[in-house]
Amino acid sequence: MTDGIDGLATSVTIVVMIFFGCILVDNPSLSVFVNAILGGLIGFLLFNKNPAKVFMGDTGSLFLGGAVAMLAIICENPLILVLAGFVYFAETLSVIIQVTSFKLTGKRVFKMTPIHHHFEMCGWNEKKIVLAFSVVTALLSVVSILGVL
Repeated sequence: MTDGIDGLATSVTIVVMIFFGCILVDNPSLSVFVNAILGGLIGFLLFNKNPAKVFMGDTGSLFLGGAVAMLAIICENPLILVLAGFVYFAETLSVIIQVTSFKLTGKRVFKMTPIHHHFEMCGWNEKKIVLAFSVVTALLSVVSILGVL
């Protein structure tokens, strides 16, 4: 759901991987895994900045989602994603709310879903959306780190 604007899934997942890198620092094999993904994401973002020439697509974004979920399970705290991965949940929840509302009332809650498209239709440019979602993820990741430690 988070993939759809140039750099959105990549930027948000970079922040989440930094979060996991901080809490998994004592586990060398997982640290290598996290840093490998982090390096790949940074490279993808640097060489594929807006406007994107190569799209990650479902294969890439599904892998990233699976990796994030697996890391949360390995940390034995999957609920940590409610905070650190809030953007992923907000994107999915916006679609659920929109579909449910439309089926029950015939009215839309958002201009378009996932929620990043709503902000786009409200006049925000892609760079502003990516920055705002990344900052929210960073702030909530800091709160999550404080809760884990």
